[in-house]
Amino acid sequence: MKIGIVIADEFEFEPFSAFAKTKNAAETLYHGRKSLSWTENGKTVTAVQCGIGKVNAAAAAAFLIADGASYLLNAGLSGAIHGLHRGQIVAGETFRECDFDLTPIGRALGEKPDEPSCFAADAELLALALSLPGVTGAHLGTGDLFLADKAKGAFFRKTFGIDAFDMETAAIASVCHFSGVPFMSLRQISDDADDAATVDYQGMNEQKKADLTALLAAVIEKL
Repeated sequence: MKIGIVIADEFEFEPFSAFAKTKNAAETLYHGRKSLSWTENGKTVTAVQCGIGKVNAAAAAAFLIADGASYLLNAGLSGAIHGLHRGQIVAGETFRECDFDLTPIGRALGEKPDEPSCFAADAELLALALSLPGVTGAHLGTGDLFLADKAKGAFFRKTFGIDAFDMETAAIASVCHFSGVPFMSLRQISDDADDAATVDYQGMNEQKKADLTALLAAVIEKL
């Protein structure tokens, strides 16, 4: 079994890196990106620090799947849109790309011709994540922007029904959907996607919290 893990930035990756080193993980460059890999109990785990944003996340997911990943997991920070609070950890139930825009030619915002506009987490992986202490489900939106605008967040909530916003999950979900690879994402709420979001996000990032790593490790253990 091969498990691929996609984590965007260095602050999100660092706690997982510390965990991986307890497994004597080998550190290498993976298609130009920092990665850690180890094998244990018949499972090969490869975690990639992919860089921020949809293109980086989708590329890392595609490379891992091409190399035989049986499952794709993601972890990182997200901004709250609705009903969530800072520090809370959620498992993505659905994933929507909020900034794809063909409205000038008559398409709904987020709609891609002949493609799904909403992707779902793998049911088995999601159930596993929701069985972990403190994890709740949420609907996630994605875009290539740091959301620090409460009005825009409210618009995305009304348009897409999302609870939190990030810069990677829907891109990974799309690659996994078309590749037939099960996907699940764990996200910790860092801010309220408002005018205080930058300070709140930086504060959460600097804490380099290990909560997500412990939960990700539990998912790996149960697969």
